[in-house]
Amino acid sequence: MSTASKDTIEAAIASYIEPHLERDLVAAKAVKSIEINGERVAIDIVLGFPAQGVANTIAAAVKERAESVDGVQEVSVKVSWAIQAHSVQKSLKPIDQVKNIIAVASGKGGVGKSTTAVNLALALVAEGARVGLLDADVYGPSQPRMLGISGQPESKDGKTLEPMLSHQLQAMSIGFLIEEETPMIWRGPMVTQALEQLLKDTNWSDLDYLVIDLPPGTGDTQLTLAQKVPVSGALIVTTPQDIALLDARRGLKMFQKVEVPVLGIVENMSIHICSKCGHEEPIFGQGGGAAMAEQYGIKLLGSLPLDIQIREETDSGKPSVVAQPDSRITGIYRDIARKTAAKLSLQTKDYAAKFPRIVIQNN
Repeated sequence: MSTASKDTIEAAIASYIEPHLERDLVAAKAVKSIEINGERVAIDIVLGFPAQGVANTIAAAVKERAESVDGVQEVSVKVSWAIQAHSVQKSLKPIDQVKNIIAVASGKGGVGKSTTAVNLALALVAEGARVGLLDADVYGPSQPRMLGISGQPESKDGKTLEPMLSHQLQAMSIGFLIEEETPMIWRGPMVTQALEQLLKDTNWSDLDYLVIDLPPGTGDTQLTLAQKVPVSGALIVTTPQDIALLDARRGLKMFQKVEVPVLGIVENMSIHICSKCGHEEPIFGQGGGAAMAEQYGIKLLGSLPLDIQIREETDSGKPSVVAQPDSRITGIYRDIARKTAAKLSLQTKDYAAKFPRIVIQNN
């Protein structure tokens, strides 16, 4: 007769701190069931973030700890995930067919924000999520080139647009509707109206995450996003350079003022890798992203090198995550994606969809 109990097995599992959640699976409410049948134990783990790349690692860690309990001889562990919608700004309601919107922003241009956004979206796909990407940079749309998509989106009803598909990613951009070299000579109100239409008039299909690639800065488009778009969380992209960090702080404070949670910082171009000899050098300085994260009490989600392959692959329409799925750089992007989604999974969930809509009629 086994002396193991659910409590002793839970206590053993709780000794494992999952690195993306930065807490144990019991505290994160990811342990859905523990079935004890004599000396055999079956454990069901359901995460709140996609984790295709680390599911086996998590299962092995849980199995090892459960096997350490007296009276347990055989342990089976199943790891899966169920992505929930999380709460947004108080005055806004989530968009149909989109559980969570993640805004990718930067205080200034030239820090690799769009490259980070497309690789983050593709990394979330690789981890097992259904993902969309909205290119909100109306003046300089780059995602059509980065995703290798040409042509225009279909409209089945003459009112809404079907998202373009690339590498299992649903995408929409003003760049699909104009010639690549056509300048967008629009004033602010036209840009914000276009952003709202691209977001709400696209037939997104059952998305776990919609990644929005914002234009740089803290102007009209960012303000519209904060006031009219139901954002679950934001991610700030910067480089270690002091000027970039100064602008990144402005972006971070903007989101804080409009009550959009900042999920973390991604430090781009953290180190230069010579393509000839492999020598590594911090040409933009070092430690800036970590210092900023510590100053504001947020997470440094990852640091990416200044590597010629990232630029070449993105320009060719096959970003690093799909061009080299087993590379070191893809590994960093996928780790950033898991950490971003894990951080979001710990936020307050949106329960509005679970309540019936009450309609009062005067009879």
